[in-house]
Amino acid sequence: MILSVRDLKVSFNTEAGLVRVLDGVSFDVAEGEILGIVGESGSGKTVTMLAVMALIADLNARIEGSIRFRGRELVGLPAREIRQLRGRDMAMIFQDPMTALTPVYTIGWQIAEQVLAHRKVTRRAAWDRAIDLLAEVGIPRPEEAVHRYPHQLSGGMRQRAVIAMALTCNPALLVADEPTTALDVTVQAQILDLLRNLQAKHGSAIVFITHDLGVMAELADRIMVMYAGRIVERAPADALFADPRHPYTLALLDSIPPLEGPRPHRLQAIEGAPPSPLFRPRGCAFAPRCRSAFAACAQVPALRGAGHEVACHLEPGT
Repeated sequence: MILSVRDLKVSFNTEAGLVRVLDGVSFDVAEGEILGIVGESGSGKTVTMLAVMALIADLNARIEGSIRFRGRELVGLPAREIRQLRGRDMAMIFQDPMTALTPVYTIGWQIAEQVLAHRKVTRRAAWDRAIDLLAEVGIPRPEEAVHRYPHQLSGGMRQRAVIAMALTCNPALLVADEPTTALDVTVQAQILDLLRNLQAKHGSAIVFITHDLGVMAELADRIMVMYAGRIVERAPADALFADPRHPYTLALLDSIPPLEGPRPHRLQAIEGAPPSPLFRPRGCAFAPRCRSAFAACAQVPALRGAGHEVACHLEPGT
């Protein structure tokens, strides 16, 4: 396994006391695998991977558990050693490329800077590497694009530039945090194809964070569904779409327009909103919104199953 996370907990000291936003998350990512993490905003998807990347800089944060990258424990690792890994062995594509890029520097300068930070090469070689990467991600006339500032590129081109920056050192683990959310569907499809082709070429493992199960149907090998800081279902992508077992997963799928069959008059909506970490209900956090909730839901369900894991008191198929 390239990444192994065990019992990861993330809490923050607040005026209301210690608030836990991530509660005992455990998962593995294999070499060359594409893992999709799905859930509504506030489910803990991004916090999970920010913790893995050691990008939670808040002094009030408390991180517990184990994060092992290629067998090396990252929790408690000195910041200097983390910086050597980040960008070289693991990289992250952020959701909004406009805020991920520095507006006062050219695209080429920002990519070349990362090359120089992790490789012993000349500035000319770093600049040539930036041009090659922009060409690899499909930006036309890359020798001209390297001189452009972020605001001179379209949203899709900016996202491609951020992907190029993440691929600077051919990282073994690539985290993509909703990289297609702000893009139209045509550009979304292009970015997904690009990630799939780059993964096949470089062999990187990808963790793809999204709220859209439809996107995961096109890309992921396995899918992990999160709700209120916990994993509620995890399975191979085909198995999860063929046989979704958690009521939350079913509700997410019901909110997607069907590709076949009659057109529904109205899509199903999940009533209510995800709970605040300050007021997480006892037992199953999804119970207040679940149509199948019953007395046993007052207790926190364990994630169980072989291959297809579910954290629900209901028996599979009921």
